[in-house]
Amino acid sequence: MPEVPGISIDGSSRRVSLDVRDPAFFRNPLPAYAALHEQCPAFFWEERQQWYFAGYDQVNGLLRDRRFGRQILHVATRDELGMPEPKPHLKDFDALEAHSLLELEPPAHTRLRTLVNRAFVSRQIEQLRPEIEALSHAVIDSFEKSGEVELLKTYAETIPVTIIARMLGIPVEAAPRLLDWSHRMVRMYVFNPSFETELDANQASADFATFLTDVIAEKRPNPGDDLLTHMITSEKDGERLSDAELISTTVLLLNAGHEATVHQIGNAVRTILQSGLSPADLFASEASTERVIEECLRFAAPLHIFQRYALTDIELDDGIALKRGDKIGLMLGAANVDPRKFSAPDTFKPDRDEGPNVSFGAGLHFCIGAPLARLELNISLPILFRRLPGMRLKHEPQVKDSFHFHGLERLEVAW
Repeated sequence: MPEVPGISIDGSSRRVSLDVRDPAFFRNPLPAYAALHEQCPAFFWEERQQWYFAGYDQVNGLLRDRRFGRQILHVATRDELGMPEPKPHLKDFDALEAHSLLELEPPAHTRLRTLVNRAFVSRQIEQLRPEIEALSHAVIDSFEKSGEVELLKTYAETIPVTIIARMLGIPVEAAPRLLDWSHRMVRMYVFNPSFETELDANQASADFATFLTDVIAEKRPNPGDDLLTHMITSEKDGERLSDAELISTTVLLLNAGHEATVHQIGNAVRTILQSGLSPADLFASEASTERVIEECLRFAAPLHIFQRYALTDIELDDGIALKRGDKIGLMLGAANVDPRKFSAPDTFKPDRDEGPNVSFGAGLHFCIGAPLARLELNISLPILFRRLPGMRLKHEPQVKDSFHFHGLERLEVAW
């Protein structure tokens, strides 16, 4: 196999050196993924000093494997694991993480998810269709006559953050602040965040929590028909969510409710425009639209890595031995282009029907917002291409220097 920029593979030892800051890699990781699939889809990443998995079956299986979890301190102490103490300057960020649905394991996860899940089942989400359609048209109305626009901030950001804010019952006028706090917080999830990034994320967390504390205090005596009111008033087994749980869950829903969808709208528009295929044909029916959206999610996933802790000592079938507390990385973006699962995986094939992608995860922590994200994509993208049939890229979009979240810096289009 020809040499691939940014990656060095020793197939016999399954040791891999991979530079996530190499533009040749983060702009287009597909050649590196192809090399991993050919030589060692399960590998020890030297720079990260942990095992990573790129194969579809392994990633899909490990996401569902209850021997792994999103947290570890519910089964072992920091001393037992040799884990460093929390950083004092991340106190506010860590406080939000402590009660985050994304980070919890049963029974705490079960209790929280049960209280929130009702609002995110498909039949509830489907009721948002008219609202998403109206919003999509209104946003396009605001820029259609200009003949060009930067699409990420005007369209891709506006729709998801507006919908999730309305669902929660948070003033939509606060959207710019919500976006700012969210962007600053999610920078913590990339590899090796700087001290400055940590300080900034902590400040954003503190400001976000203060804002939500005020919103919750206002809603208690003035309940509305919204998700936040539902979370405040709902009980399970005689228990209600504490303020800390309410704040953490709301932050997660706001952040997760738009970050990945923003990236996916941008990635999908770029993919479709660069494919040379006819958008009118791609979005000719509901069925073809669904296939196109799923293929965009597979081909240009918005999130490329999810991590898990080994909750006990484990030996996997391929001889990889893990100790309790070891972290593993599950490469969602790579699993989606596994040639053992998908034919011509590095080709965008909108009529593909070869099984589900893993862009929303799987198992216990399958993305609770997947039905909402899918609905937003299935509505906003066809409307965009129908309203702007001559849309084209002004120039090659720049990919963000962030491996975890695969998205664009800007998306400038003209018509």
